[in-house]
Amino acid sequence: MPEQVAEKAWYIVTTQSTAETKTAENLRRRIESMKMQDFIFRIVVAEVEVDELKDGQPEPKKKKRNLYPGYIFVEMIMTDQSWYIVRNTPGVTGIVGSSGGGQKPNPIRSDEIESVLKRVGMVDESMYSRYNVGDRVKIIKGAFEGIEGKIVSLDKTTGAVQIETIFFGRANTVDLDFEDIQKVK
Repeated sequence: MPEQVAEKAWYIVTTQSTAETKTAENLRRRIESMKMQDFIFRIVVAEVEVDELKDGQPEPKKKKRNLYPGYIFVEMIMTDQSWYIVRNTPGVTGIVGSSGGGQKPNPIRSDEIESVLKRVGMVDESMYSRYNVGDRVKIIKGAFEGIEGKIVSLDKTTGAVQIETIFFGRANTVDLDFEDIQKVK
């Protein structure tokens, strides 16, 4: 078993477009068979359900759409062995941030992975620590997508958020879920 030398972080793994789900399954099987559960944790294919369209009209059934074709997201502790297992998994074509020559890749920033995880409905408790009343945020999902406002209240136990924003020249309060917002820089 490899020695723990780094912190848990997220990495972007490249694969062929349309092969993301198969590659993620290959990696899950390798993690289990090589007993790497203490070093490689979550694997995310960023899929969301969207309405299927027929003649321009939404159908009652939904289909899955990958938000990032050709990419999967892997949370792991970067060791020689975990890096080897991921990059040699069938379907993996590379890891973003690896410059070659045996150089290990750099993890992605927490604010970058946060928006990906929220869009697929995954919220970590660690995300809440970055948000406070008064912070400027952007709504990333739902009917108000793209609108910015400021946090008026945030319940970290339920994930309920109230945002104050301007509609038609007037201040309004909108009730949202935590996964529906992203901090504005």
